[in-house]
Amino acid sequence: MPVSAAYRPEPRFFDLGEAYGDAVHAAAFPQTRLRFRNDRAAATVGLETLDDAEWIAHFGRFEPLPGQPGPVAMRYHGHQFRTYNSDLGDGRGFLAAQVLEAPVGARAASDRLVSGGAPQGRLLDLGTKGSGQTPWSRGGDGRLTLKGGVREVLAAEMLEALGVPTSRAFSLIETGEALERGDEPSPTRSAVLVRLSHSHIRFGTFQRAAYFGRADMVETLVEHARALYHPRVAAGDVAGFLREVVAASARLTARWVAAGFVHGVLNTDNLNVTGESFDYGPWRFLPWYEPGFTAAYFDQTGLYAFARQPEAVFWALTQLGGALKLVAEVEPLTEALNGFGPAYIRELRAAFLDRLGVSSLGEAADQRLLDTTLALLREGGEALRWEPLFHDWFGGFASSARALGGPRGKLYQGETFDAFRFALFEHEPDRPDRLEHPVFAAPEPEEMLIDEVEAIWAAIDARDDWGPFEDKVRRIRTAGEARR
Repeated sequence: MPVSAAYRPEPRFFDLGEAYGDAVHAAAFPQTRLRFRNDRAAATVGLETLDDAEWIAHFGRFEPLPGQPGPVAMRYHGHQFRTYNSDLGDGRGFLAAQVLEAPVGARAASDRLVSGGAPQGRLLDLGTKGSGQTPWSRGGDGRLTLKGGVREVLAAEMLEALGVPTSRAFSLIETGEALERGDEPSPTRSAVLVRLSHSHIRFGTFQRAAYFGRADMVETLVEHARALYHPRVAAGDVAGFLREVVAASARLTARWVAAGFVHGVLNTDNLNVTGESFDYGPWRFLPWYEPGFTAAYFDQTGLYAFARQPEAVFWALTQLGGALKLVAEVEPLTEALNGFGPAYIRELRAAFLDRLGVSSLGEAADQRLLDTTLALLREGGEALRWEPLFHDWFGGFASSARALGGPRGKLYQGETFDAFRFALFEHEPDRPDRLEHPVFAAPEPEEMLIDEVEAIWAAIDARDDWGPFEDKVRRIRTAGEARR
């Protein structure tokens, strides 16, 4: 069957009209070789029943799914490294479809909306990367390298396993073109990626409307995004909408930091209204604690370095707030923005507790654990990698013998460690039965450091060997299941 009964099309962005996006067509690729299909994600939207030929038809040739009007390249502007760019938009991708997250069984169309227009079940986007040229390609070829697609799958899978709000890599299809790129050996192989994401409405989507002085468009966007993504906010409450975006962005940023993740390009067109990480370019995971660690070779000033990500996200939120001034008073918008700092600290404490597998003991004790964990990582330097610390001490005191008897046991001593251990042992293990999973019997955790990423790509590039890639995805998912 082409789709399951759980598939529920809900193409709501398309209702906004041509002022917000352009109808486009996908490129005609010389070949379509399926390299990755995320059946786990597909099952959440009723598309896991597609066979490979149907999958390629919809996600390689982009024949519209049932009930979908066809692709649209979204319009937006954005600050790129804090320089405003009014010549942006979907230049090598488009919104292919919108669907509702699927409960068991299908619902009648009349049951799909709750009061206020919000769908029952999250509204999800199927968006592309590398699907061909659009009116916003700016002379680019509209393509994606296969290496870039592989890297995006790995980033999304790892972040999902670590509990970071993220888009999910849905499909990766090799497309048989030889691409020329200035930042990697060329010619290189091409691909088209599809991601499943909660929203592709960016801060820059609002900035574009404000740039043209179109208060009516800003108001329409606010109401559209409020009703679909933040329905708890009352209609017309622009500051309330901004508060929700601030809170979601604070949670995302805290989860990045706890995961040791560096996004690399936190421009305002790469941040969205649902606080979900997406569009992975020059990302990196920290090998060890290094505040100035950057992911992009072109980030010469460290603007988006690891420890500056909260600053970067807050700055981007202020630009969103500036766009919303066309339809709201400044004071309540400022108040909403000022909530970012306290929300970020709360979320950071929660994220570190989650990473260490322990329960909250209250603000003071939770902050003590956050502070001592960071102090231990700072003191450990290159000898104490980021991810292994959380692996060794997951579950708190229940992991003492495992951590002290493991490969990093000799690092766990001294005053800084004693302070960490005291703070950790104050907290009760959260679901200690998780430690029975075989993942925690292994001496080393699953990491995603750049050398391994390059080795995975080298196997594909040199021998068309997808085994290391497929094994890595399986191991990441197993690790994520153990933590859950």
